[in-house]
Amino acid sequence: MSYEVRQTRRFARQYKKLHDNVAADVDQAVVAVAENPTIGERKRGDLAALFVFKFLSQGQLYLLGYTVDEGVRLATLESIGPHENFYRDLKH
Repeated sequence: MSYEVRQTRRFARQYKKLHDNVAADVDQAVVAVAENPTIGERKRGDLAALFVFKFLSQGQLYLLGYTVDEGVRLATLESIGPHENFYRDLKH
């Protein structure tokens, strides 16, 4: 049974800027996360609540950041983008 998926405004803005072929790869990553939220790597320290799922699109590594609420089976998409400055931007 898959989890419900919601997105933050930050994620929606970032997704909107992606090219169509990258957006299709993001959609596949979102489906993978909805089916198995533990697929991502849990972060530590300031971002301890965050999971990050890494995938390749157009030969570039992209990161999908999300949080999980086990109680209501909800995965909230926080951020999407290339590795460069991904974690720095999440802390702001």
